[in-house]
Amino acid sequence: MLLLVAVSLGTALVTAACGGTGTYGSYAPNASAGTPAAPGAATISVATSSRGQILVDGSGRTVYLFQADKGATSSCYDACVGVWPAVVTAGAPVAGSGVNASLLGTTKRSDGTLEVVYNGHPLYFFSGDKKSGDVTGQALSSFGAAWYVVSPSGAKIDTDSSGSSGGY
Repeated sequence: MLLLVAVSLGTALVTAACGGTGTYGSYAPNASAGTPAAPGAATISVATSSRGQILVDGSGRTVYLFQADKGATSSCYDACVGVWPAVVTAGAPVAGSGVNASLLGTTKRSDGTLEVVYNGHPLYFFSGDKKSGDVTGQALSSFGAAWYVVSPSGAKIDTDSSGSSGGY
């Protein structure tokens, strides 16, 4: 398993400069907040972490925003999405505990999947986070910009109390 992760990260390093291409969708606010979730719909909630109150998915996995994204348009494709998988949904995302439903929506990715957006920011997981509550992707610089955990207001949390920096 560690070899697979090392190979994946090595491949990401080699191909990081390649970037992605494609047609990207537009932001669509979740107008149906409060309706039952569609099968496979992602849930976004608020949890307490070492960075304070942050957004997580329904399993407690930390979600991040990417500073290179322009509005609700994702710029993380190809090797990038191998390290920073998009938070995708099979329907309107569900606002869990502490989440402002009016800030939750989707954007269509070039492969046709719907990526969850919060306050206009596409959301991602970090492949280096191994369990609920991990925030090891916080303030990392990779694929041309920095990655940050997201506050309940939808803003980046730019504190890095771990004292580490670096990137993939």
